[in-house]
Amino acid sequence: MPFARLATATTPTCHIGFGLAAVGRPGYITLGREEDLPAERSVDALRERTHELLEAAYAQGVRYFDVARSYGRSEEFLADWLNGRPDIDDIVVGSKWGYTYTADWQTDAEAHEVKDHSVATYERQRAETAELLDDRLDLYQIHSLTPDSPALTDKELHAKLAEAAAQGLSIGFSTSGPAQADAIRAALAVTVEGEPLFRTVQSTYNVLETSAAPALAEAHDAGLTVIVKEGMANGRLADPHAPDALKAIAAETSLGCDAVALALILRQPWAGVVLSGAATANQLASNLHAAVVDLDDDQLSRLAALAEDPGAYWERRGQLPWH
Repeated sequence: MPFARLATATTPTCHIGFGLAAVGRPGYITLGREEDLPAERSVDALRERTHELLEAAYAQGVRYFDVARSYGRSEEFLADWLNGRPDIDDIVVGSKWGYTYTADWQTDAEAHEVKDHSVATYERQRAETAELLDDRLDLYQIHSLTPDSPALTDKELHAKLAEAAAQGLSIGFSTSGPAQADAIRAALAVTVEGEPLFRTVQSTYNVLETSAAPALAEAHDAGLTVIVKEGMANGRLADPHAPDALKAIAAETSLGCDAVALALILRQPWAGVVLSGAATANQLASNLHAAVVDLDDDQLSRLAALAEDPGAYWERRGQLPWH
């Protein structure tokens, strides 16, 4: 399994990954994004920013890179960078299928992405991903499984995914929404010819949204690699938006709110990779400080008190504007 490469890595940041959701397209739902990206968000400008971040991340020990078909041109940007760095052979690359990017490089599009977990979409997007990433792709994930997703019960799709797994590709899934735990447990039960189909799970978990933790622990115990996304709650845990309690703990550690927020996730025994969604080199460097944050019992207790009801958390997330 490709994530075994991370088990032998010695850099303290090897279990922090870099996700390209915020830089692979001009619009996203991250607070403060107006200041993070150049005023002119042309394809070339975001390609340059993405390559800068990929180079910085790799130099600082990051070894997992996460993209998706719906993240604008994220696969293309990553592929361009990899093609220019043929010497790099110690990273893990994951992408996702199931959403189609529909914003046509606009920030004010009526719909930025359309979800479809059908076999036809899988086959189309698998070919599109292969054209860009070819044999550099290690992990292909169903994007945003929910308990009602047809991908949980579609036997034809399961057979197609198992065929890809037999050819050496790791198969995983991501989750979103207030019922993440239900989706995770349903996916753990999916088998093909008696063998579990999925080898990884990528879920939202952060200071404010902790509801998936028990199910993620079960996934870890079942042998899946757990990838954590949205550790910064789409910017709600970064300055200046962070809760006062988080700001106070950050001051006590002399590090940023982001480093503290990500450090809380890194200390979870089931967390295999924690994604940074940085949009600037300074944000990335600050995120990577999470690897050295040491939180005491009092600080952990104060952070735990910030957890929100999952329904309320996801309702607020759904109201965040695309910047």
